[in-house]
Amino acid sequence: MELVRTPSGLSLTQTKYVVDLLKRVNMHEAKPVPTPAISGHRLSISDGDPLPDPTEYRSTVGALQYLTLTRPDIAFAVNQVCQFMHQPTTAHWLAVKRILRYLNGTLTHGLFYSPSTLFLSAFSDADYAGNPDDRRSTGGYCVYLGTNLISWSSKKQRGVSRSSTEAEYRQLAYTAATLSWFRALFLDLHLPAPCPKLWCDNISALSLASNPVFHSRTRRVEVDYHYVRERVVRNELLVAYCSTVDQIADIFTKGLSSARFSLLRSKLPVLHRPVSLRGCNGR
Repeated sequence: MELVRTPSGLSLTQTKYVVDLLKRVNMHEAKPVPTPAISGHRLSISDGDPLPDPTEYRSTVGALQYLTLTRPDIAFAVNQVCQFMHQPTTAHWLAVKRILRYLNGTLTHGLFYSPSTLFLSAFSDADYAGNPDDRRSTGGYCVYLGTNLISWSSKKQRGVSRSSTEAEYRQLAYTAATLSWFRALFLDLHLPAPCPKLWCDNISALSLASNPVFHSRTRRVEVDYHYVRERVVRNELLVAYCSTVDQIADIFTKGLSSARFSLLRSKLPVLHRPVSLRGCNGR
């Protein structure tokens, strides 16, 4: 990991690590692509033919997992290919190669931290039954400290949701728990910890968080309901609506078109700042 301190802030990148990885798999001269995953396409265990030797696949995907420490833009794509480590196929290997081609065109992307406020905010989102094999939903969130991205996740949910509201509300609860952890950490460090704001683009999920009437149709998410609702009542969490266009966490839940991906990436100010690293010596 390379750290560069400038008068405007601190940059964290893994450019040398990416270059070494691309050379190791002979992809350093591959043609770049605008997105790490194909829009509207989800990988399945039945896609393609089994690889005769999955060693290279597992090694490359393991390296990509480490790369997500400074590259949240590839979190969803890496999460997808990680689900087939036990029996990868030719289709899964093509998906890995697409991630590598995307990285080849974005070598200098990384995280950038600048002086900011200590206000916590987060975006929460989930697709609905997106996995073609078990129909589980993929949830994602990103947490900001002021304008700086400090935590993000792209993960398949544990259970199958029976509605988009259930999937969104489950993810709302996961994100609320993360915000509660950060807020507790701030209190332990005697730092100011104002009420964090959680943005969601699902009106039904927001209604559950703010409406004290519990409907029988949502009994499957009762625990998550009480967790979020309790923090809203205690003024420890503010849940607010954002339009789907402004839902940054969308980048963690599905493959997007190049236009949509570029738009959301531009709203993550940590990703599009090019960093000049002299020699990429890893210091």
